[in-house]
Amino acid sequence: RTVARQITLLECVGKGRYGEVWRGQWQGENVAVKIFSSRDEKSWFRETELYNTVLLRHENILGFIASDMTSRNSSTQLWLITHYHEMGSLYDYLQLTTLDTVSCLRIVLSIASGLAHLHIEIFGTQGKPAIAHRDLKSKNILVKKNGQCCIADLGLAVMHSQSTNQLDVGNNPRVGTKRYMAPEVLDETIQVDCFDSYKRVDIWAFGLVLWEVARRMVSNGIVEDYKPPFYDVVPNDPSFEDMRKVVCVDQQRPNIPNRWFSDPTLTSLAKLMKECWYHNPS
Repeated sequence: RTVARQITLLECVGKGRYGEVWRGQWQGENVAVKIFSSRDEKSWFRETELYNTVLLRHENILGFIASDMTSRNSSTQLWLITHYHEMGSLYDYLQLTTLDTVSCLRIVLSIASGLAHLHIEIFGTQGKPAIAHRDLKSKNILVKKNGQCCIADLGLAVMHSQSTNQLDVGNNPRVGTKRYMAPEVLDETIQVDCFDSYKRVDIWAFGLVLWEVARRMVSNGIVEDYKPPFYDVVPNDPSFEDMRKVVCVDQQRPNIPNRWFSDPTLTSLAKLMKECWYHNPS
């Protein structure tokens, strides 16, 4: 019996180009079921392949339960079944919530831990290849009840093993989210055959997520509204060209509000995000 047949879908909690996410019940507990649109089957395949070949148990990476192909009304559905986090994405959470220093740092540190775990190669029987995410953004990060976050959506991930020096980029035509694209992706100078290039792309995006989070941390009673990165210089669904002009040609970076510099935590975070935004971050 397949896992999918044991799941009752209860409510749709998200919808997008990728497909839908449902809250479901499995063996008496909540699970998340991501149902991929047929045009994005490569993402399902990639994520399935990754979770099935790599031991990715980490508190800051979304927990995998199963992957399934199921027939519903004469079409094939591709399901990815994971742990369910009722608080939703960091993107949704930041719209509704302001943060104090502790909760801000808990979020930032947990994302950094998850990303570090992906990036590092671990040797031995319980090992894992190095993995780069390639679509890190606040919508692909989930908030857990304990205030930490976990990284989701490995549909674009690339893997690398030192022993074989093999770079596995998969064959997914999908590209990352334009708003979060690093300069070298936008100006097409990225070395696509070098694994470190992909880690750098993640670090750029991590810096942008840091900025989104830090704006929502209150200091001296002041806080910024939630805004996506580059909200003030590109349209709602920016084109590749919009982003290239802003990031590469004009070399713009997100604005650091003055009030941050009267708070030691926000001052440190500002320094960290700037280091993520060099033309070639390491």
